Amino acid sequence: MASSQQQHGKFEGGMSAVADKGKDMASGGKDVAHTAMDKAKDMASSVAQTAGNVASAVGRKAEDAASGLGSGIRSLGGSIREQGPHSGVLGSATSGVAGALESSGRYLEEHGLSGIGEDLTNLIRRNPFPALLVGIGVGFLIARATRS
Repeated sequence: MASSQQQHGKFEGGMSAVADKGKDMASGGKDVAHTAMDKAKDMASSVAQTAGNVASAVGRKAEDAASGLGSGIRSLGGSIREQGPHSGVLGSATSGVAGALESSGRYLEEHGLSGIGEDLTNLIRRNPFPALLVGIGVGFLIARATRS
């Protein structure tokens, strides 16, 4: 009987050692999981920061392009004013077109794309129903154009 108790004690001792090793392995697994999670968070943060930097650079380039386009439009208006007729009905029309181009170019140079977006937002807020009708009309035209 003593032999049976000794074997039972050895079995319990072995099970205790296995349980301890299991706990150690689980603890090690948790540490590895935490480390992996921390690295994933760091990587995601780095990717988000890089994406933000790229978006900012693209935005700056778009604003610069808009300013350049505004300068070109204003220059075109000046050329039309200089080279077009100066009197009569055509002279009046030429002057009106040149003035509109110069004004539009100056606006684009000064305000850029963000200014256009803000002004468009304010216009839609002041006139929601006409803006909705324009949106429906544009959607209808796009649908007709893509159907054909």
